[in-house]
Amino acid sequence: MPKFVIERSIPGAGKLGISQKSCGVLNYMGPQIQWVQSYVTDDKVYCVYVAPNEEVVRELPDKANFPPTRFRKSDQ
Repeated sequence: MPKFVIERSIPGAGKLGISQKSCGVLNYMGPQIQWVQSYVTDDKVYCVYVAPNEEVVRELPDKANFPPTRFRKSDQ
């Protein structure tokens, strides 16, 4: 299954506990999308997901209410 990276610009991201909300949305969406890993900096969050297609991944930020800055399909 393809991997996708979602980049989000969120001021103060390093001090926020946004992963709990995202995990709750993932549970709601079911097994069609799987979280792999996240990287958090002071003002950005990069999340790696495995999903059958980009459309499924694009649903996640809408439901979690964390707007994406950029979507990328991984080559790895």
